[in-house]
Amino acid sequence: MFPVADLIHGGSTMPEQRRQAGPSPSRIGPEMIAIAQGADVVVEATLTPLGGGILVDADITATLTGECVRCLRPLHPEATLHISQMFAVDPDFVTGDEDEDDGGGDSVPLIERDEIDIEQTVIDEAGLSLPFNPTCEGGCPDEDTDVPKPDGVVDADGNIVEGEDPRLDPRWSGLEKFL
Repeated sequence: MFPVADLIHGGSTMPEQRRQAGPSPSRIGPEMIAIAQGADVVVEATLTPLGGGILVDADITATLTGECVRCLRPLHPEATLHISQMFAVDPDFVTGDEDEDDGGGDSVPLIERDEIDIEQTVIDEAGLSLPFNPTCEGGCPDEDTDVPKPDGVVDADGNIVEGEDPRLDPRWSGLEKFL
């Protein structure tokens, strides 16, 4: 939340730099990795008054919490999300006509009680930017390429089937007919 009464009512046209830090108000991100609720978040923003609205250009930095989809080890990388969003004082700021609604769904968020709430904008950006299938950076620790591989494939009973491509998993063999 950014208080913006001075930018709306003060008549300033100059951008203002703001930095805020605090806990995340909710969990932000996809299922496997996200900013945890209550995690420390730093927001560095430029607020630019534009007549009946304010442009927010911000970088949100936080430590993510999740797990690798391959080895299920915990992941805690630091991430920076960038948002650029216009917030309007009145609903007719962009269209100029209060009654006109084309159903396009691209509505401009409103400034309510002289405050800008960027949470939904950050949630949207996290959904677009963060990986849905996060993995260990540089590969999982158990993936050792120097370990010799068997000369065949391990079947469902744990036996090595000689002469087959060791990269093919027998559980996928039924799909070959579709290729």
